[in-house]
Amino acid sequence: MIRILVLNGPNLNFLGVREPSTYGTVTLAGIEALCRQRAAELGVELDWFQSNHEGALVDRIQQAYACVDLIVINPAAYTHTSVAIRDALLAVALPVVEVHLSNIHRREKFRHRSFVSDIALGQITGFGPDGYLLALDAGYRHVCHLRGMSRG
Repeated sequence: MIRILVLNGPNLNFLGVREPSTYGTVTLAGIEALCRQRAAELGVELDWFQSNHEGALVDRIQQAYACVDLIVINPAAYTHTSVAIRDALLAVALPVVEVHLSNIHRREKFRHRSFVSDIALGQITGFGPDGYLLALDAGYRHVCHLRGMSRG
């Protein structure tokens, strides 16, 4: 069975409350429910994790080594600052899809730089909660291709 880890960075636990004009009104629990539904449709196992702490995210990435087939990550503010998260992703050498609710390239200049994008399979930005579903679908197809599996 394909295993996908979805990681969520700082302040995403405040979705639905925090800046709804930028991030929408869906909560992180709502996004998780959408992703779990999609995972069930795809027949994959989904692990979900959120932390406001960089070290906890690094620890969870390292725990994924040899246990997970794909990481979907919304590093949130750590996108623009965390070499540690980048290095952890490189260390485990798993396929990664980067996702952001808002289009980081249409926001403040400091948000345009991602420490993850150049090591990711792709970056999905600006589609709100649907970005997570797009990331799951694309990542699933990639893993199926790697395994030589048909995509159910």
